[in-house]
Parts: sequence; structure tokens; C-alpha cells
Amino acid sequence: MPDADDSYDGGPVAALRRIAFLLERSRAETYKVKAFRSAAATILPLDPDEVADRARAGTLRDLPGIGSSTAEVIVAAAAGRLPERLAKLERDEGGPLVEGGETLRTALRGDLHSHSDWSDGGSPIEEMAFTAMELGHEYLVLTDHSPRLRVANGLSVARLTQQLAVVDAVNEHVAASSFRLLKGIEVDILDDGALDQTDEMLARLDVRVASVHSKLAMDRHAMTRRMVAAVQNPFTNVLGHCTGRLVTGSRGTRGQSEFDAKEVFAACAEHQVAVEINARPERRDPPTKLLRLAIETGCLFSIDSDAHAPGQLDFQVYGCARAEELGLDPDRIVNTWPTSRLVSWANSKIDAAAPDSVSP
Repeated sequence: MPDADDSYDGGPVAALRRIAFLLERSRAETYKVKAFRSAAATILPLDPDEVADRARAGTLRDLPGIGSSTAEVIVAAAAGRLPERLAKLERDEGGPLVEGGETLRTALRGDLHSHSDWSDGGSPIEEMAFTAMELGHEYLVLTDHSPRLRVANGLSVARLTQQLAVVDAVNEHVAASSFRLLKGIEVDILDDGALDQTDEMLARLDVRVASVHSKLAMDRHAMTRRMVAAVQNPFTNVLGHCTGRLVTGSRGTRGQSEFDAKEVFAACAEHQVAVEINARPERRDPPTKLLRLAIETGCLFSIDSDAHAPGQLDFQVYGCARAEELGLDPDRIVNTWPTSRLVSWANSKIDAAAPDSVSP
């Protein structure tokens, strides 16, 4: 296991980012992570020689966003030593998150559900993208929330339009790599099953996750109609965290929504909508009984982190372990597919729709 006496050649920025990643991976509170990501952002544009000089002179804390803990990390890393804080986190939090799931995790090419600080995530788009690249993803779908979810700072048409330009800029920056940041949304399923964004904007995206976030205790029959209507919409690609339950975590627990799962999953199978295996530990959604039913019904699936911070992108393995345990065929998991196949599948229903029903 790593020890603080070990040598370290990653540099101060890498050390700070790795600490933040491991804290997020262990579900630490956001405020505990922010200092390390802020410090990394402060020293990133500086010449490494200036950082090293400040580390030796003890003037790092003159820089904005550098405190005693982050300065200690920078001093060690600049001197080529493994920072003590990083060594401890690697020992305590750097191992496997769960038994099993690694074989399927290796087969996954990307993640279809992630959030940035444009809605209720904690990090910039580029940080999410760079971390996905470091984890070996070929693609990451950015799925910030839609307008009605105001508590999560959902994106209006204007803000989503701006975000698409940022995604283009990120992809230009990483053009030399095989990675691609895909344009997406986690769009609210409204009370009547409609989607909470204009057809014109939905048509501009690569992948769309549709989720219920409101009136989770709706009558069983009404909820079934609502979900089936959303699944039938040609823009819907993935049915996100279908029961809405919470089984643990800082937000407390919440029971699952009631709906006719056979009818909803049959609609998913018919319309080639993937059922999300939401890998967040506090969700584990769908529950095992419903997940088994969806497999038996012939559904496609997407194993997603629903990450709200870069370190949470590692959560996918939780969902992979569940899928492996139930013997799910990897080819039924859409994010084992290469980018071209994924995007083609996600837009096939739109392309087949009547020309006058969808804006190009």
C-alpha cells in the first residue's frame, strides 16, 4: 500500500485532483472536496517552477484558494514525495468499491448519465470529461437537468443552447484522443408523460435520459400511463431510475413509486428504450425483483453512474456487479456499444418519425 515516504512524480495538480476524486468516490461531503479542486484550479495555470519556488519559500497560502491542508499537499508533491493525505486515501478508499462487476465494467465504453455544475453537479463540464477520459471511457453523456427541476437549476432552452457550444469546445480540445463528450439531458417526465424540453432542442442532442422527479407517490395507474407515454416518445432513449427510491444516504430514504412494471417494461422493450441500472449506492434502482423482470421482458439496459462529481463516475461498478449477478448479456447493455452504434440507436426513432413532427 502507498506510504507518505514513497516518491511521487505526478505533480501537485495531479495530487490535488486525485485526493478530490477519492473523496468523491467515498461519498464525502462536497465542502470537504471543494478545497482540493479549488487549489488545483489555482495552481494549474502557474509555471511549475513558480509553484515549486513558493512551496520552498512557504508562500503558497498567499495564493487565493490555498489553505494549510492543500499547501501541505502541494509542498510534498512539488518535492517529489507522496503527500500524506493522498497516501492515506489510497490506502482507505483506493481499493475496489464492491465485490464483482469488474469484468462487465471493463466492457463498458461509457456512461450515459452525468451532471455538471450547470445544474446540480459540483464540477465544471471539462473536469467531468477529463475524469471520464482518465477512467478509460470512450464517451460520456452530459445529462444536466431540464427546466422544470428548478431546485436542480435545470437548463432552459437558452442555457442548454449555450451548454451545447461548450460541449463542442471540449470536443475540439480533446480531438486528438478517441474520447467524445456526447450532448444529452436528463429530461423530466411531466405529469402527463410529456418531456420537459422542446422537440427542437431534444433533436439537437445525442442521447436523452427521461426520469420522473415529481409526484413520485402518484396513483399506480396514473404513474403507469405517465411512464408509458414517456417511453413511447421517440426522443426517449433511457428510462432513468424508474422507481425513484432512496435506500440510504444523506438525503434519507424514500419508498419506490408504484406502477405496472410489466406494462412499463413491455413498452421499453417494444420501443427500444433502455432501462437504466442506476449505480448510485443510495438508489440501487431498479430493485432486484424489477431488474429481473426487465431482463425477462427483453429490455435493453444502460448502467449509469448518475455522477454529480468526477469521483462518482467510478460508481458504475456497483451497477455492473448487480448486472453480472443476474447474468445480463453485455450486448443488451447499450453503453457496451461503440459510439457510432450508440448514437445511431439513440436517434433511430427520431429519424423514423414523421418529417413534420420533429425539427431537424
